[in-house]
Amino acid sequence: MSLSLTPQRRPFRKPLVLLILMLFLVPIAARAAIYAAHGGPLSWREADWSSTGALPPAREHPQARIIVFSGRTGGWKGVVAVHSWAVVKPANAAAWTRYDVVGWGSPVRINGWAPDGRWFGDKPATVVDVSGPQAEALIPKIDAAVKAYQYRHAGDYKIWPGPNSNSFIAALLRAVPELGVTLPPNAIGRDFRDGFYAGLTDSRTGVELNLWGYAGFKLGWVEGIEVNLFGLVAGLDLRRPGLKLPGFGRIGLDTLLPQAA
Repeated sequence: MSLSLTPQRRPFRKPLVLLILMLFLVPIAARAAIYAAHGGPLSWREADWSSTGALPPAREHPQARIIVFSGRTGGWKGVVAVHSWAVVKPANAAAWTRYDVVGWGSPVRINGWAPDGRWFGDKPATVVDVSGPQAEALIPKIDAAVKAYQYRHAGDYKIWPGPNSNSFIAALLRAVPELGVTLPPNAIGRDFRDGFYAGLTDSRTGVELNLWGYAGFKLGWVEGIEVNLFGLVAGLDLRRPGLKLPGFGRIGLDTLLPQAA
């Protein structure tokens, strides 16, 4: 009787590798091909940063308002990531206030660009838009979260896995779970945590397991089902049925079909 020294095959290894390829690498390759075909500005000097005209002058909108925007970043970073920022206006305020984090100088910037400006020429998408008494009640929480942001000093910014611009907006949303929203899956850096984390999701509607932002898992009503692998997110949107794919963000019927006015 002889003993075989040949390692036993692991039946789940090949399906797991194929699943990772399908969920993470194939979407990135497809998004890169689209970028290569259509191109875009390669530097900030070439890009259009002008207002889209989506917001009226502040004096013409007396109600309080909170808006979070996201726009695709420039160059090849735009294949996988968007940049996010927040805009607030208390009731009867004379101006909008825009909050961003950037990677040079002091990271936190206030009114560095038009509140509804393009980002590297990309027209931003609206993540959340709240007006009236609810916005008025939540704006102080956002202002306090901006002042308390831990990574506000020169040198704190790290493009990956964070803290970056999306880590900043995620921190603001964490401070106001009443907004009931999460950043797009391709807002790389939103899942950055300064250490191991196991607990409630940012919206407090589910549970999260997070390994410093490099890997993680979420299951919640607002977040849906998400798997994070090196900052790339794949999953399912449960609240508004759709797919979450690296590079593309969220894809659902409401994003594919024309919307009624």
